[in-house]
Amino acid sequence: MDNRQVIGSWLSGPRAAAEQMGADFGHRGQRLGLPESGPGAIAPLGRRFGALFVDWGLCLLIAYGLFAAGDQQAAGNWALGIFLVLSVLTVGTVGSTPGKRLFKLRVISVDGGRLSIPRVVVRSVLLGLALPALIWDRDGRGLHDRLARAVQVRM
Repeated sequence: MDNRQVIGSWLSGPRAAAEQMGADFGHRGQRLGLPESGPGAIAPLGRRFGALFVDWGLCLLIAYGLFAAGDQQAAGNWALGIFLVLSVLTVGTVGSTPGKRLFKLRVISVDGGRLSIPRVVVRSVLLGLALPALIWDRDGRGLHDRLARAVQVRM
């Protein structure tokens, strides 16, 4: 292996390096029994970030208008609480937040059913902490989804 291959494998990540050596990981969600594309497939990262951005913006707007009285620091604190409540109520009942609905995503259990309320609460609290959502597995699921045994899929 020359230096360019070593640097290239480091930049592209361990998965790309393993695939170059012949490892076959399959498509994202294959281990969970999900299709490669279309409805029921793992939600793309861009759509998930878009949905999160819409939900956070909505929560900030509500917090700023109802609770913060012009104080931006207070609006940010209230927005986090509103985000947690919004996430628990909407994902726990209909399976998606307003942002996820806009981007045609939903959260389901890994066995294909609806998430129970305790698992939705665990998922929402971990998402509110942010760090667990930034640690992904090879299927593209965040740690918050793994611990809640959930998966975000396309509708």
